[in-house]
Formats: sequence, C-alpha cells, structure tokens
Amino acid sequence: MNEKNSGCCCRGGSKAKGRENGCAPETEEDLRAQVSEAYSSAIQRTREGGEACCSNAIPVGVAAHTAGYTSEERASFADAAQSSFGCGNPLAFAQVKEGQTVLDLGSGAGFDLLLASTKVGRRGRVIGVDMTDAMLDAARENVCRAGAENVELRKGTIEELPVDDDSVDWVISNCVINLSPEKPRVFKEIARVLRPGGRFSVSDIVVEQLPEELRSQAAIYSACIGGAISETEYLAGLQAAGLSDVTVTERSVYDETQLRGMIGNDLEALGVPREFLDAQLKNAAGKVWSAKISGRKA
Repeated sequence: MNEKNSGCCCRGGSKAKGRENGCAPETEEDLRAQVSEAYSSAIQRTREGGEACCSNAIPVGVAAHTAGYTSEERASFADAAQSSFGCGNPLAFAQVKEGQTVLDLGSGAGFDLLLASTKVGRRGRVIGVDMTDAMLDAARENVCRAGAENVELRKGTIEELPVDDDSVDWVISNCVINLSPEKPRVFKEIARVLRPGGRFSVSDIVVEQLPEELRSQAAIYSACIGGAISETEYLAGLQAAGLSDVTVTERSVYDETQLRGMIGNDLEALGVPREFLDAQLKNAAGKVWSAKISGRKA
C-alpha cells in the first residue's frame, strides 16, 4: 500500500516554494513550484474575500454556480465552495454510486471531495490528491468541519499518484490537468488507478490556436491557460493511455470579458502593456473553453 497523508483540522502547512511572479519556469519542477505558489496565494485571497483564478471573471462562489453547481450544493459546503478554483462540475450527471471509491486529482480546498462523499455514502471512500500544502490544509479543515469521515487527503502530484493500481471506481478532476507539464503521464496514471470498467469525469480548460504571445506569459500557467492543449489533443491523449468511450459532454466557450477576468489583472501587474493585452484577449476570444470529458477503462 502506498504511503498516505491524511488528517483532520491540521494547520500550519509549509509554505509552497516557487519562482517569483514573472519568471519563466525553466524546468517541470520549476513550473510545479510556480503553480503551487500561485494557488497558495489564491487560497489565502479567497479567505480574505478576494477572487480565484479560472472564475469566469466573477467572484468566487458565484463562479461555482455558473460552472455547473447547484445552489443547494454550494450551500451544503459553503466554506469549500468559497475557495473553489474550478471550471466545471465533474460530478454533474456522473453516475457515482454508493459504496464506490472516487479519486479527485488536484483536490484543492475539497469542494468536489465533499460532494463526492455524499454520493458514495459511509460504505464508500473519497481520496483527494494535491501537491500544495496550503490546499491540503484548507481541505482538511473543510472535511473536518463537514464531518466527512469517508474522505482521505494525500500529498502528491497527478503525474505520480500515491494510489494503488486498479483501486478506484471513479477519477474526477476540476481544472487541474491543464496545469501539468506532463499530460501523457497524467492520462496514464488515470488508466493505472482505475479498476477495469472504472470511469472518469474531468472538467478542464482547452485551447484552440491560442496566440503564442499570450501563451508565453509565465503567469498564465496559474490561470489555467498557458499549459492547456487543444480538445483534439486532449481526447487523443486519453485514448492513447488506453481509455475508451472518451467523449466531450459539455462545453463553455470564454469570451473576451471572461478571459480578462481570468488573466488580465495578473498580466497587467507584470507590466504587460494594456494595448497589447487588449489585442491579444480579443484575438483569443472564442478559442478557449472549458470542456467536460468522460470515459472509462475497458
């Protein structure tokens, strides 16, 4: 059995290390550190009443509703919903059953974990994997507050999951895989941990012909755009990993206003000229969208 990292109401995780804002990541580890640091800062902002990234240009919490969550779901776990950084609801219409095991890749503050915990019931199990200490701390607090004893947190990366082979019935993920610099490894990990017949449902950002001038800005990685691939590449990658019945069930295309809300402030803070940014965002409108993708392991 792989080593586990779990607990309840723990505080004071170590500060995530990363490169300073505006510095291009030189290696895959640099990129992970930069993303981890960005999300550590983001979780702190939400606790202070600020906004999250990938939030459709509207306040956190409201974004969760527009991303496919019902008002009842948000109200049930309000604290976790307030710190949600997603781009869709991977559990919407997913046929998760009582007694099953669900694995959440990049589980963040635990909103999707808590929703899954109600679906699998006491006989089921929910596992969350995240690489950022601040996120794991927030998730433990939210899980403890909700009394969700069927939820377990583990520290790790989605390219090398601390999860046994053929051990889960569902893999879910919400706007996380796009951040990985090694997506083929992630897709193979999904196939590895799923039981035969197991299913996956992920909501993620995909791009089509994104202007290179916009993609190359280092800060965009933490805004879920710079590392995103096309929908065609995404589906092909899942299929190449041995997953089947891969299909897109929902799409939500971002307009210029939504893109500005996701990345505009960060890029302006890094000194990107307003005129240049306006032109690039206008060009990118309609070429970035969130997609809900599902499939299974044969």
